[in-house]
Amino acid sequence: MRHAAVSALLVATLSAATACESPATTADTPVSRPAASAPTVVSPDGSTIVIEVVADPDTRAQGLMFRSSIGAGHGMLFIFPASDVHSFWMKNTLIPLDILWIDEARTVVHVERNVPPCKADPCPSYPPKAAAKFVLELGAGQAAAHRLDVGGKLVFSGIENIVAR
Repeated sequence: MRHAAVSALLVATLSAATACESPATTADTPVSRPAASAPTVVSPDGSTIVIEVVADPDTRAQGLMFRSSIGAGHGMLFIFPASDVHSFWMKNTLIPLDILWIDEARTVVHVERNVPPCKADPCPSYPPKAAAKFVLELGAGQAAAHRLDVGGKLVFSGIENIVAR
């Protein structure tokens, strides 16, 4: 299991990255430069989803556990070192989620909608019907709201330098 502190650190990092413009100075004049953008996914309907990225075993294991909410237009992107049939479960997850499995070409290969929190062990596992390199978790109903379905192409931004372990 991942530690909540790691997840909180990721949230704090993303919050800082999306802050308003920060001043920078040149030799003569101060200039404004936008802060680095948070990573995003653009859905087939053109909507931008701000994502929290998890790319190592500990943060992937923690995922969205113990969170009481996830805002519309926000999600968590899991990046794996290799494509495979990555099953997910909802142990200690307090909110219903939409879970999307995405292949290396950024095409949605499987969707589980409105996956309920697990209230008692054993928690069911949700495997995809195809291998995936990425998994995107959104609040329940967000997949339908953004027309995210099998075959949909996504555009990722801000994850180019992230290496999955």
